[in-house]
Amino acid sequence: MQPRDLVAYLYLALAWGLSFLVLLKAIAGFGWVGAVSFRALIASLTLLAAARLSGRVLDFHGLWRPLCVVGATTVAGQLIGMTFATPLIGTAMAAIFVAAIPLFSMVIGRLWGLERITLAGLTGLALGLLGMFLLVGFPAVPVTRAFVLGCAGSIFGALCAAYGSNYAALRLRTAGSWEVTCGAFLVGGLLTLPLLYWVPPPGVPSALDVFYLLLCGCMMSAFNYVVYFRLVSRIGATRAISVEFVVTVVAVLVGALWLHEPLSLVQGLGALIILAGCALVLGLVPGVRRRGTG
Repeated sequence: MQPRDLVAYLYLALAWGLSFLVLLKAIAGFGWVGAVSFRALIASLTLLAAARLSGRVLDFHGLWRPLCVVGATTVAGQLIGMTFATPLIGTAMAAIFVAAIPLFSMVIGRLWGLERITLAGLTGLALGLLGMFLLVGFPAVPVTRAFVLGCAGSIFGALCAAYGSNYAALRLRTAGSWEVTCGAFLVGGLLTLPLLYWVPPPGVPSALDVFYLLLCGCMMSAFNYVVYFRLVSRIGATRAISVEFVVTVVAVLVGALWLHEPLSLVQGLGALIILAGCALVLGLVPGVRRRGTG
């Protein structure tokens, strides 16, 4: 890995790890629906403006139908699940569920015939399921209705992200990363906008609330995804997606040290087991073959 790639990798780990803290601030000002919809629309408009200023021509011809699916799943579904769940279960647990996305992705890819599951992949899947059982089943807090809803929201978001990623790999393989990111965020933002009727912002947002929302949309979503896709093109998707493991570590540390969120020892063990399972699924363990493609 070249020095500039390492810098980009560490930047994404730190920025996305801290994004859960920024997200909580945005939710407080705009509500969880507003934080999703406005964030996605801001991200899309930011990329459109950046493309116009840089002279980049975005070609969406023939892409809108698959972009609607990716926008509804990877953007709307994932952000709804994560944003709804984070205030209920905390940044640490929400980040751990995000790290489990490769496990769901492997299963969907196998069902669609995009991948064949190796022995290492099956082992990783079993470890991941065990880790999630420990994470949900042995919490450091009482098992309330809010806790259960938060866990369900996190799993829903992870499933949506995994589905959208596989669909994009199948239908948008030749599309540009700018077009996919910009179009998907636009669709996701528009799809979630009507939900504001049922879940409006809790009050009039302050200037600081607007700042946190812009930070979520412009930096955490638009700019960071450009950095991420550039990293994918330079070091490969498998090594790039492993940044989610470091994101999880950063988010857990932020939740424990900054927000004083409790995690039981069993939950900590479950988180480590999930990370180990994902590492096996992604082929990041030395000497273990990566999951195959069908």
